[in-house]
Amino acid sequence: MNADYLELTDLTVSFDGFVAVDRVNLSVLPGDLRFLIGPNGAGKTTLIDAVSGLVPATGAARWAGVDLVGRKVHRIARLGVGRTFQTATVFEELTVTQNLDIAAGARRGVLALARRRSRVPEVVVEAMETVGLTERADALAGTLSHGQKQWLEIGMLLVQDAKLLMLDEPVAGMSSDEKDETGRLLQRIATGRTVVVVEHDMDFMRAFATSVTVLHAGKVLAEGSVAQVQADLRVQEVYLGPGRHSQAEAEAVLGEGA
Repeated sequence: MNADYLELTDLTVSFDGFVAVDRVNLSVLPGDLRFLIGPNGAGKTTLIDAVSGLVPATGAARWAGVDLVGRKVHRIARLGVGRTFQTATVFEELTVTQNLDIAAGARRGVLALARRRSRVPEVVVEAMETVGLTERADALAGTLSHGQKQWLEIGMLLVQDAKLLMLDEPVAGMSSDEKDETGRLLQRIATGRTVVVVEHDMDFMRAFATSVTVLHAGKVLAEGSVAQVQADLRVQEVYLGPGRHSQAEAEAVLGEGA
């Protein structure tokens, strides 16, 4: 098995006695575009916060054979773990190229950063091509559309050679076209990488997920393909409420961003 995969074992996060993530066991392999879904408060964002070191946790979160629990955020990032947020964190007063160059600099030494370069580093050129921003190379990041800022942030992870990417609602607020382009981007970068997407947009999930994990009350409720989780009676009850529901009703609700 490829060593670059994510494995959570009894991962638990508690806040003042409230258990937000409750003994979650989960494995995600390279090439598997894994979506985490579930109602508000299910623990989705807290789970990826724990993996990236933003909140303390117990249990284990192994990436490439190394347990991330208890490690500092910057040390986790150096292991090839990248994380985006619902609001893109880019330098709006700098160009697309400059944003990517600064991000790439996180992996360069002080002397390399200080040295003036006559050309754009190849890793930056490749990242711009991957995220579809080559034509906006000299544009200020602040002038980009909402979707383009998200793509730029993903590019900033790519130039840092992140192999595990965890994206928190990447298509929130995007146009339909931007969502489609983002889905195709995620499919491209998932090749050879491990990608986890926290998402509320069920249409987007159904169109692009390779596999799905459903969280509810901090626990894994169901896991499998899109069709499998939609057909799961436990998932239907979480989204539709107690009682019997038809497959058509389940597909309708799970396809409307429930």
